[in-house]
Order: sequence, then structure tokens, then C-alpha cells
Amino acid sequence: MSIAYTSTVDTPVGPFTAIVTGDGAVLGSGWTARTEDLTTVISPSLRPTELRVRRDLGPVSTAIRDYHRGEIGAIDGIVVRQRSGEFLQHAWEVLRTVPPGEPVTYSDYAALSGRPAAIRAAASACARNAAALFVPCHRVLRIGGALGGFRWGLDVKRWLIAHEARR
Repeated sequence: MSIAYTSTVDTPVGPFTAIVTGDGAVLGSGWTARTEDLTTVISPSLRPTELRVRRDLGPVSTAIRDYHRGEIGAIDGIVVRQRSGEFLQHAWEVLRTVPPGEPVTYSDYAALSGRPAAIRAAASACARNAAALFVPCHRVLRIGGALGGFRWGLDVKRWLIAHEARR
């Protein structure tokens, strides 16, 4: 049995919930108050069998609050644990290197991930990302600057892009 911990923080764009391991690694996160919205996208091999609610998740909760207050780099040192195939694992690592305020296109993201022709695979990496914010899939846009999709809604993505552009 694996136990993980969850907490929800109020943010300017709605509630943000994170699920973390006992050692503080983020397994899932996003702009929702429902843990069910997160557990379904966590890899089955990492999915906790028990969730315990905590008022605060220490450094993870601090990073969430600080990021939404304007300290964009607060999320950078948070450990994330996701599991999938080799390309997705690498693509998620690459997302963490996209600078805030400098969004890339899905084509650019595919190229940065080492497979320039794999634009759909790059988009899939964004769609399957369980650790939103900490793995900043919101920093990937369509060619021409259109937002594209976002699990947590285009209003949230728009806010995040504007928030990071102000830094």
C-alpha cells in the first residue's frame, strides 16, 4: 500500500490541489479541488492506494502560493515523479527547461524534445502531464500564438501566460 498526501490551496485562478509522496515529490497537481481529477492521470505504477489530506504540504504548498504571488521560479526546485515511456519522460523533463515568459510552439517543443517531426507526440506529452504547474505544459502554444488545449481550461492557461509575462 502506498500512501500519498494531498492539499488544496486557493489561488487567483481557483483552487489548486497537489498530491505528493511521503518524501515530497509531486505525483499530480492542477487547478481543481477534486483529487479524482488528478489520480486518474497519475501513472498506475505510481498511483497511491491511500490519500491523506493535510492542511499544508510544506515546500510544495509554499511553492504554489509563492508562484501565484509572482515568484515564478518558486516551482523550479520541486521534485516531480511521473512515469511513462522514454519519449514522454524526456519530454516532461524538457518542459521544465522552457523559461517562464517565453512560451514555445508545439513544433518547437517537439524539436527541443529531440523529435522535430513528433508534434503530436509533443502535444500528447502536454495532455498526459499529471504535474501541471511544476511541469509547465501551459508554456506550449500553437503556431501563431493560439493557446491550444489545457486540461485546466483556457482561462487558467491565459492567466498563467500573462502572469509569467509580467515577471
